[in-house]
Amino acid sequence: MMNLPTWITVSRLLGAPFVLILLLDPTPLRTWWAVGIFLLAASTDWVDGYLARRLDQVTDLGKFLDPLVDKLLVFAPLLALIELGQVPAWGVFLILMRELTIAGWRVNPTFQTQSVPGANLWGKAKTVLQIAAIACLLAPLPAIGHQIGMVLFWAAVILTWVSGWLYMMPRSADD
Repeated sequence: MMNLPTWITVSRLLGAPFVLILLLDPTPLRTWWAVGIFLLAASTDWVDGYLARRLDQVTDLGKFLDPLVDKLLVFAPLLALIELGQVPAWGVFLILMRELTIAGWRVNPTFQTQSVPGANLWGKAKTVLQIAAIACLLAPLPAIGHQIGMVLFWAAVILTWVSGWLYMMPRSADD
């Protein structure tokens, strides 16, 4: 069933095509628009989660769509950044590999040795770091902005792997 939080989740996905279209011809104005749309879309992740809990409307559909939409929203600009020569493809591949592994882990019960938890603090931190890195790398900032963006990008790659490793670690009954 599509409730308000789920509709907000789906609406987040609508930002990705606009970001990509604006980056087809990346003038400073178009790039700032792309950054703004990306950050606006990314901010709805908090809104839909808050509303789902507050309105007691957490659904299996929402729990499935939310991380999927997050990944699509993150990978659209990352792929554009590869095309624009801003980030190396192999760095994005490392993020993609982790994300696909965790997605497979969540949906395939043969890989699970216990119940699969939802996103934890590490997973949320890696998403925030990915979003910050993407925003810095997209923004038409002076060279120092790009350097900061690259530091954030590689920190996001590392945190993405750390959070994936922690997610898949066996948990004791006390956790």
